[in-house]
Amino acid sequence: MANAWAWICTHKVPLAAAAILLLLDRLSKVWALVYLTAHGPVKLAKYFWLNYVENTGAAFGMFQNANMLLILVMLLIIGYVIYSWKDITKYGGLATWAAVLILTGALGNLYDRFTLGFVVDFIDWRVWPVFNVADACITVGAVLLGGCLLRRTPKQEEKA
Repeated sequence: MANAWAWICTHKVPLAAAAILLLLDRLSKVWALVYLTAHGPVKLAKYFWLNYVENTGAAFGMFQNANMLLILVMLLIIGYVIYSWKDITKYGGLATWAAVLILTGALGNLYDRFTLGFVVDFIDWRVWPVFNVADACITVGAVLLGGCLLRRTPKQEEKA
């Protein structure tokens, strides 16, 4: 328990950021579910709409109606990132933030899959599949983490 508390204390900022992003994801999805289902799509600019979509699949329309498979995949991703946390953080602060974004996005969409049976998507650029805050977190986190893993070598642990 002391180790867990020490870990929480040393990761206060990333944990607070994750909590804020999860809250933003949840509130935006609830807003989309309530407002956009009642009023329809909202055009903000020529190629930027807010458009309610119930996504039963993964990115780009793959694996439609495979909710249980996608729940399993999300749980495996979350488990792998947590299991690899020490190794990921050896690549520096940017890699740590990338992992936080991936975990946050995965948890946000996992919550939808468990509670609704689908993921609420609503950000629509008209030239890209409709997505949400959690999807953006996963995508940005994956790109950042990939860049960190390709460009840097892990820091070696100091021996006492």
